[in-house]
Amino acid sequence: MLNYIWAGLIISSLVFAVVYDVGDLAADRYRNGDPLPVELAFPEGYTPSARLVPVEIRIDPEAFGAFYDTRERPAASYSGHLLQTLDGTQLRFDSGSVLPEPLTTIRQVSRSSDEELQGALVDFDPVSQSGTAVLFEPVQFVKLTAIAQAALDFAATAVEIAIGLIGALALFLGLLKIGEEAGLIQSVVRFVRPVLRPLFPDVPEDHPALGMIALNLAANIFGLGNAATPFGIKAMEELQTLNPSEDTATNAMVMLLAINTASVQLVPPVLLLALMGLQINQLIFAIVITTGLSLVIAITAAKLYGRLPGSRASDPNRLPPGDEPSSTSSAPG
Repeated sequence: MLNYIWAGLIISSLVFAVVYDVGDLAADRYRNGDPLPVELAFPEGYTPSARLVPVEIRIDPEAFGAFYDTRERPAASYSGHLLQTLDGTQLRFDSGSVLPEPLTTIRQVSRSSDEELQGALVDFDPVSQSGTAVLFEPVQFVKLTAIAQAALDFAATAVEIAIGLIGALALFLGLLKIGEEAGLIQSVVRFVRPVLRPLFPDVPEDHPALGMIALNLAANIFGLGNAATPFGIKAMEELQTLNPSEDTATNAMVMLLAINTASVQLVPPVLLLALMGLQINQLIFAIVITTGLSLVIAITAAKLYGRLPGSRASDPNRLPPGDEPSSTSSAPG
């Protein structure tokens, strides 16, 4: 079902992008092929033989509004430079220039390697320095291009995250194996049994799943997200050994998922700490209170959901042996 939802969202976004871009082309929003009138001033004087010439660019606000049919207005002036080559003269706005729409969007297409908006000068008279206009590259299918670029960027991010997790998974799963062989998991189970038993009544008292759950919660509480992931996976695997069904979650598995998602955090996440530094101290109490309330709500919701008639009917632990729920009814119990 989730695949259909994602497919629907992707198709909807593409349809929206196409409709929006076709509307822009029909309205000629970016005035493709039409030069924008500008005025140039040369603070250091104009040198025809120079390759780079500093320039101050002025755009008449009323002419700009009429040209692009917009209420946006440019600044009084912009800094830039002329790039003079054998192929012609280019006008480049400095990369730090705050441009109005649609010039901001045009910059995404008509820009140099230094993120500068650039265009070709038209009707430039070096002697009188008048009759100047700038022609930008045509802009087409802005939204469609943005969606495609975002998809590629997030695909690369997903690969980076996945590769980064391999090391953490290998490390902590290895430590889990060592702890299991050394008997540390059983010690953790005996220690946390009084706390976890009311939340997981279907799990036997000495089952290793309780130890994995405790390690998962401890990692979340202390902001060790990379450590919590392998602990949570191992806890689910241990709970699955108690599950007579292969495609329906038990109440214990639903409770673990709810607690893991809304776990209280006494220590801010390591990533947030790295980003904010000492300023994270201002958010500690807010994080503890928010995550604490979310944990209470998650536990309450999981308990109440397990008492609903539909959930009780699909609970694998309540069904007679051999009478497992069908794959078409996979509501977690």
